[in-house]
This record gives sequence, structure tokens and C-alpha cells, in this order.
Amino acid sequence: MISRELEVLNRAGIHARPASEIAKAASSFRSEIFFEKENMKINAKSIMGVITLGATYKTKILCSCNGPDEEEAMEALQALFERRFEQQ
Repeated sequence: MISRELEVLNRAGIHARPASEIAKAASSFRSEIFFEKENMKINAKSIMGVITLGATYKTKILCSCNGPDEEEAMEALQALFERRFEQQ
């Protein structure tokens, strides 16, 4: 299992479109992927779960990946966050 802190860099935060992009990316991997913020832990493959985090600009989220492709999953999610979910 690997964990890494990811930061929301787009000004609009995580709303429906970014949540969909995150869930789509996470679902493309076999590993279990979870996000944690404060006392909430959600499955990153769930759009509704990602939205319920209420992550705004500059929010830090702990991402944990566990499984056969955990390294690739983490790299893909980190890249998605760094690209601001393809938004400005």
C-alpha cells in the first residue's frame, strides 16, 4: 500500500466534472483507491463519494492505493490533480 498527499489546485475545487474524471481514472485500475479528508474516507471510484469530500481550492487529500497496479494508479491520480483536472 502506498499513500500520498494530493492538493486541489483548480480554483473551483472538486465539483461534478472533476469528480467524474477522478472516478473514471481510479476505476481504470484494479487497486483499491481511497481518499481521506479530515474524518472522512471515501472510495475514489465513486463519483458521489468524491463529491461528498467537499474539497475546495488548496484542500489536501490523502490518497491511498493498494493492489497490483498501485504505483501506476497513484502516478495517474497525482498527474490528474497536477493538471487541475484539465481545467484552469
